[in-house]
Amino acid sequence: MKYYEAYDERYRAVHDIGLRWTSDVKTPIVLESLEKYSEKRGKVLETGCGEGRDANAVLNAGYDLYASDISAEAIDFCKAQAPVYADRFFTLDCINGTLDMKFDFIYSVAVLHMLTEDNDRAAFYRFIKEHLSPDGKALVLSMGDGEREFRTDPDAAFDLKERECMGKTVEVVSTTCRIVSFDTFEHEIKSAGFEILEKGVTSCEPEFDRLIYAVIK
Repeated sequence: MKYYEAYDERYRAVHDIGLRWTSDVKTPIVLESLEKYSEKRGKVLETGCGEGRDANAVLNAGYDLYASDISAEAIDFCKAQAPVYADRFFTLDCINGTLDMKFDFIYSVAVLHMLTEDNDRAAFYRFIKEHLSPDGKALVLSMGDGEREFRTDPDAAFDLKERECMGKTVEVVSTTCRIVSFDTFEHEIKSAGFEILEKGVTSCEPEFDRLIYAVIK
């Protein structure tokens, strides 16, 4: 298994004991960016939807959203939690996979920082570029404050460790994390052939008090 597939095991561990890994509080900037840069008649894609926190908010707002994640466990959870939208959730490895569709808007919340390797991060941006319509925009959010840089060992992604989850201590796989500065973030984006329309630091409480973001085309 690829190191970035470790989240599937983490989801299974917490779901098996009746918990969810993240809260269901939406990320404010997602709908704000959709309202600013997209129209409701256009197709929208979320890469790395996790347990559906933002996908459900976007679907409830009336957008034509397709929500994907590499974790089959996460997708099953989304379908069970929101059966009315079950046909909008599907598994996808955006590093190695492809879709026969183009999208007006693509967004990804706290997925990029899971990718520690340069080639995988480049593949992430390549997937976005290949699946945007000619006038499409994308929103990418990654954990960090724009200054600090940090990287974990991908070989330790499946190592077990204790973590807090919904007020309980649980044993889950470590997964991976790579935090980059704004300089690195912008370099990766521009190297992938994108133009930055907007950038900054935002948050998604209670999970992330700092997320760097960029709207790109």
